[in-house]
Amino acid sequence: MKNTNSSSNKHKEEHVHSIPDIDIIDLDLDLDSDMEESPDTPSNTIEEPAAKTVPLPKRILSHINIHIVLLVVVLAFISGIAYKILTWGVLVDPDDILPGDYDNSNDVFLPLTDDKGHILRNDYSGNINILAFGNAPFADDRGSEDNLLSMIAEKTGATIYNCSVSGSYLAAELPYFMEEEYPLDAFNFYWLCFLAIGDKNIADKYLRAVEYLGDSAPPEAMEVYNTLTNIDLNTVDVIMIMYDGSDYLAGHEIVNLENDTDIQQFTGNMEAGLALLQDIYPNIRFMILSPTYAYGLDENGNYVSSDIQRYGQEGLSTYVYCQGYSASKFSFTFLDNLYGTIHEDNASEYLIDHIHLNVEGRKKVAERFVDALYHFND
Repeated sequence: MKNTNSSSNKHKEEHVHSIPDIDIIDLDLDLDSDMEESPDTPSNTIEEPAAKTVPLPKRILSHINIHIVLLVVVLAFISGIAYKILTWGVLVDPDDILPGDYDNSNDVFLPLTDDKGHILRNDYSGNINILAFGNAPFADDRGSEDNLLSMIAEKTGATIYNCSVSGSYLAAELPYFMEEEYPLDAFNFYWLCFLAIGDKNIADKYLRAVEYLGDSAPPEAMEVYNTLTNIDLNTVDVIMIMYDGSDYLAGHEIVNLENDTDIQQFTGNMEAGLALLQDIYPNIRFMILSPTYAYGLDENGNYVSSDIQRYGQEGLSTYVYCQGYSASKFSFTFLDNLYGTIHEDNASEYLIDHIHLNVEGRKKVAERFVDALYHFND
């Protein structure tokens, strides 16, 4: 019997172990040979082309010695310094840079208008009634022809009610009217406005304050009381206010940013009084006159600039700027007397002392007021 299994197994072994011939390709060798054979294939060593040399244009400065350049710069610098020294302090005519009149004041002339902005009255010439509040500028030489309000009355023909009080201030000492504790507060602007509108309680306090003061009360105290308690504000055309630099010299505060109508402040007291009067009498034109220049006084009583000498936090000019701002809030006319009338450059000509106006100084203030009063007549 044949062994079929061995034959079959032998056949299988031959089938398994018979491996076809495989050609092995040496990739590295073929690649090298291909590279060598191909004339278009670059060699392994690639030579970079030499950079082209572009000739630079010749510069003019290349022919100039650097020392010559430095010398020219130094000479130009020295020449500039010499020119500044030779022309230092040369006077320049203001007309060359600001031809015509130059006014450095902060005046704001406004007519009386209603709540819609319509002008209510243009012409203030002739027989008009003016009520005046203030201190020394209106109170000095009271009743004489040399008085400031007398000069204005002569120029305008107006009837003027003089309710100024000598030695008074715009700012109150206390936040409330306490005639027994500080009777002089009776004469500041805000409480005088209550007299003008007929407040009986304030009128009684005012009389008690005058009584407490006795002989030290201002000489015009009762005249002002009688005028304000009897005047009919419906007949008043203009209210004018002018206080000098006394608040500055007393070191009173100017403004309370948290309370515009704080009566202990220079501007706050004025705003509180103006708001009270305007609310009841909207047909009255209000005109605010700033202080004129006043000298500060040092510890020896010598005159010093009021922009340098400070008794509170600020100089006199700040009082005036803030007062002008307050007037603008109400759309009231504002006359800047500090820069437009009597300022530091001419104060010695128009002041009797460090603060009070002489006759010529009053004339200048009167002229500016009349110009502002008549500004819208046409």
